[in-house]
Amino acid sequence: MKLGDFVYDEVACVVAEFMGHLGPYAMLRPLGGGREWQAEPARVRPATPDERLTAGVRAVNARARAAAVVPLDVELPPLPRPVPGCAECDGLAARRREARLGYDGSAEADANVLLRRHLKAAAEQHAPLHR
Repeated sequence: MKLGDFVYDEVACVVAEFMGHLGPYAMLRPLGGGREWQAEPARVRPATPDERLTAGVRAVNARARAAAVVPLDVELPPLPRPVPGCAECDGLAARRREARLGYDGSAEADANVLLRRHLKAAAEQHAPLHR
């Protein structure tokens, strides 16, 4: 087994990502991240394509459900809007878009923070595009 391989833990009955060895144990992690656990190497085998597909779909669905939960009583700030023609704005907007498509809320929030900082700094420097 190589680091990052998808394996099936026959004791836990779950597909996991192989993270390495710790003493006599194989260290496994749930797909999509989470707490690692120790498994007997003799009870761990490569995951079949069907097992990998099923586990991957479950992980994506779990991320989508988690991202869809937004408290209704919280007013979210408007998204920062990139300035047309600004390469840095375009890059940060693309980064935000990729994070959203990957259901990575943390990376999406990071991109929004960086875009807001860029817009503020550009406005303070009187950049022609950001007026």
